[in-house]
Amino acid sequence: MVEEPFAGAEVGARPQAPWRVEATNQGASRARWEFDADPERGAVLRLARIESPATAAYNLCWRPGSFRDGTISVEARARTGRIDQGGGLLWRVQDANHYYVVRYNPLEQNLRVYKVIAGRRTQLASREDLTIGSDQWFTLRVVHEGARIRCFLDGQQLLEAEDEALPGGGGVGLWTKADAATDFARLRIEPR
Repeated sequence: MVEEPFAGAEVGARPQAPWRVEATNQGASRARWEFDADPERGAVLRLARIESPATAAYNLCWRPGSFRDGTISVEARARTGRIDQGGGLLWRVQDANHYYVVRYNPLEQNLRVYKVIAGRRTQLASREDLTIGSDQWFTLRVVHEGARIRCFLDGQQLLEAEDEALPGGGGVGLWTKADAATDFARLRIEPR
């Protein structure tokens, strides 16, 4: 069964339950997420405002679930950000301090996959010298099977890692860092 959680979202609406807007390493401040429309992509979830762009803060918009193995994909566009840009996918989310994330950052020109345990981010794999710039749409896809994680950028597998830190199912969502204002469209979840 393929889920497309943004279908039917209203322009200007904020994500409602079961979606959770949280942060890792940001204290009480939270980013503001809202839906917009794109003529080609339909509903777009946009990081609209950041209350406190701390360098180590991760902005999360996720929904609880039981995703363990399968495929998740999203189209993303980094709009602005001086400290950071880009964004990515969250999966096997337990809470705001325990999850996996793959993200692309146009400022650093790299794709990376991390695990976040107790709020601490640990890099599992990285690919450098990529050329997708700011304000350009790109597609991220992750395939997680057991401990094996494969990450794709625009259809090309660029990363692979093995990790067993979060073996059970969890939520799925979206991620940005610091002041990265990013648009996300066509989120697709395909559990195996």
